[in-house]
Amino acid sequence: MLTMAAFEAADLAAEREVVKAYARVAQPDEDVLIEGLVATALLLGEAFTRRIGLAREAVEVLPCSATWTRLGAAPVRAITAVEGLPADGAAFLLPVEAYAIDIDADGAGWVRVTAPGAAGRVRVTYQAGLASGWEALPEPLRQGAVRLATHLYAHRDAADEQAPPAAVAALWRPWRRVQV
Repeated sequence: MLTMAAFEAADLAAEREVVKAYARVAQPDEDVLIEGLVATALLLGEAFTRRIGLAREAVEVLPCSATWTRLGAAPVRAITAVEGLPADGAAFLLPVEAYAIDIDADGAGWVRVTAPGAAGRVRVTYQAGLASGWEALPEPLRQGAVRLATHLYAHRDAADEQAPPAAVAALWRPWRRVQV
């Protein structure tokens, strides 16, 4: 099970202002709505590209295995903790010699547990994401998120289903990772 932390408020606010300018929205009473649409656009971008855009903490629970297990979010920036989860009792930090971690050239994170002790599962905490903040996100990913959030804003009350602009997929497609 993978859990991702929420986006940083500063990143959402920065993109909100770009979307407001792009959509020519001046009134501040739309800020909460637009921030929600911004978060949705960023999450849809991550789902489409199969990459985490804005870096944030991920926590993943995996079965203990002596074989390498790939982490669910990528690209991984750092693996910060590996905890054992016993069937009964509290989580405990695994000693460093009880597991191995790796981050490959493609940004995939890997974990294997060689001496689980009482743990049947492990909880791995790590940082994943392409960019440390909104301004550092590659321009095609930013522009796709802005266009999608603007589209969602403009068509929020539409009775008919309006498909997102094709330009959004065109901007994101080069960043897409295909799993085989």
